[in-house]
Amino acid sequence: MSSFLQYFLVFIFLTGIGLQLSHGDDENLPLDEIRTFTEVFSKIKNDYVEEVDDRKLLEDAIRGMLAGLDPHSTYLDRESYKELQEGTTGEFGGLGIEVGMENGFVKVIAPIDDTPAKKAGIEAGDLIIKLDDTPVKGLSLNDAITRMRGKPGTDITLTIIRNGEEKPLVITITRAIIRINSVRARTLEPGYGYLRISSFQANTGRDLRQELDRLSKENDYKLKGVVMDLRNNPGGVLNAAVEVSDLFLDKGLIVYTEGRIKNSDLKFNARPLNVFRDLPIVILVNEGSASASEIVAGALQDHDRAVIVGQQTFGKGSVQTILPMADEAAVKLTTARYFTPSGRSIQASGITPDIIIDKLTVERVEEDGNGIVKEADLSGHLENTKPEEETDAEVSEDEKPQTEKRRLSITDYELYEALNILKGISLSQREAE
Repeated sequence: MSSFLQYFLVFIFLTGIGLQLSHGDDENLPLDEIRTFTEVFSKIKNDYVEEVDDRKLLEDAIRGMLAGLDPHSTYLDRESYKELQEGTTGEFGGLGIEVGMENGFVKVIAPIDDTPAKKAGIEAGDLIIKLDDTPVKGLSLNDAITRMRGKPGTDITLTIIRNGEEKPLVITITRAIIRINSVRARTLEPGYGYLRISSFQANTGRDLRQELDRLSKENDYKLKGVVMDLRNNPGGVLNAAVEVSDLFLDKGLIVYTEGRIKNSDLKFNARPLNVFRDLPIVILVNEGSASASEIVAGALQDHDRAVIVGQQTFGKGSVQTILPMADEAAVKLTTARYFTPSGRSIQASGITPDIIIDKLTVERVEEDGNGIVKEADLSGHLENTKPEEETDAEVSEDEKPQTEKRRLSITDYELYEALNILKGISLSQREAE
């Protein structure tokens, strides 16, 4: 038996004494299972076809122990822990996708805006089955993420399964440094703004406040409402979701968490200091909206502060705590569930929109080089009973009325519908006043 294994068994023994002292005599250590573990460890060391390092075996055992709990609990070695810290600040290397595990495969929760994965056409719900020539089955989530990370400028080929596709898709993506601006904003129409939050980072609340101020100024301080786009937003920092919700609430509970240990039971309440408490809001969500996105949508929905539009959300209602360990490693452990103000658990169920819009794609129709959607392209349109060739007289080009050059190009049907809903809410509020 190796000296390292001996030290490990001594550690187990001493830890066992500590557990028994802390929990009393009624709760005994599973000594038979520990004996089985050490026996398997010994057999691998002695009989496996190749020599295996003790530390690697134990680290793999730790990974397996955490992987057996839930898809979000995991062991972070030094490099993975560093990457996680970089990701929450908005800059890291890789492809730009938020992923989880499903049935042994890597599932795309959401591609991140303006990243190689998004530009390559990766979609929420895709199942990654191969990374280059390596099957994903059998890899841990961390192993898969490590393989997807790499030197900027290098390529990786993903083989994915997508709903609606008969054959697997093969997509090659060039790695890049991912710098995420989590908040983007623009004016959709005079008085109506658009806020896109791609993920929740440490500075998202502050950045959103700045963009709201800019939109308000851009519209002569007469902002009538905003569409907040949380589609394919995989979540992020819990405090950022609280800060975003707080911008639109002046009182009441935003979210609360419950777990087994005392310090996992937390409540987050809105503060009265905000200037957007009466601003009409429509929130766009879909199956890629997860975690912190669902906190925001659930809080504003429960307080009747926003109309939620789109599809059922992802349903990640658990809280992970990062527990630093020796050697600059860490454990990411699920420690609590979070609940909306009304007491709803989103775990495995998600947020149900107030208005459901079926997911569809509106194709661009080329006309004189401009992509627009015409009446004739709409399903069920009325037929022209007097086609052009049957007109009574020819009309010269000079006599034809000049069509307004700026036409609405409906390339995002869900956003188009959200804007119409927002206009109706704004109009109703003004009439009530």
